[in-house]
Amino acid sequence: MLTFETWDVFTETRFRGNPLAIVHGAEGLSEAQMLTLAREFNLSETIFVLPPRDKAHTARVRIFFPTAEIPFAGHPTIGCAICLSGLAGEGPDSVQPLVLEEEAGLVPVTVTRQAGRVRAEFTAPVTPFAKPGQADPDLCAQALGVAAVGAPGHPGPGLWQGGPGFLYVPLPDLGALAAAGPREPAWSRLMAGAGVDSAWCYVPVEGGYRARMFSPTAGIPEDPATGSASAIFAAELFARGLVGEGETPVAITQGVEMGRPSEIALTVVVKDGALASVRVAGSAVPVSKGQIAVP
Repeated sequence: MLTFETWDVFTETRFRGNPLAIVHGAEGLSEAQMLTLAREFNLSETIFVLPPRDKAHTARVRIFFPTAEIPFAGHPTIGCAICLSGLAGEGPDSVQPLVLEEEAGLVPVTVTRQAGRVRAEFTAPVTPFAKPGQADPDLCAQALGVAAVGAPGHPGPGLWQGGPGFLYVPLPDLGALAAAGPREPAWSRLMAGAGVDSAWCYVPVEGGYRARMFSPTAGIPEDPATGSASAIFAAELFARGLVGEGETPVAITQGVEMGRPSEIALTVVVKDGALASVRVAGSAVPVSKGQIAVP
């Protein structure tokens, strides 16, 4: 039997945020066994913890959608780091650095407990960049079932990647965001042309952005919080001239329409006129733990 835990990530309240399954002692599992377990949990992502290749690091981890392995993801990184740090719950203020070996590369994470609040912040392993592909605005509107796309400062869709790739679709208001969702056959045409399987839709709001993420072909009809997409959003903001030199904090709320509001803290770092690095931070709370059979 394997030991597992579930955590809710990008929230400080149980049954909100994005659920995550963490499977410990996974070094004896094959890729096929991990995928079977990810399908059994049937969450947007399941993370498997293995011994690190380099003893100077905290752990090696592998992350799976219900349909496939992925090289990097934000909410599993945040949730797993807080879990492994042991800082959740009661205790004195503390700071613990960790390094997770992910398929996309080394991911440094800092877990902080301050005044009873525990948060983790990671630096994205890949600085996001433009992704080849096409995303016609009219087809985006058809594929999402909205009248039009675009928002102030964000005239049209963008394609960006940083490990995974996402289509970023600005929408004019919260009403359009609430109405949005994949519509066939336009959705499949859009994804094929863009060369991705996920669309991150967003609206500028007071104090930041509100978002939804759809990825039905990856087994995720909708995701309550997408840390990797939030990190890669830095490239969209930089390309639009919406972040300047130095560090710019960006607040993102996702999952509201699902009844699982999630709070994601993005920090965009620009140095010498170039996008230099991206950090993402959030909280996580434990929900359950138990044992599961080896497939």
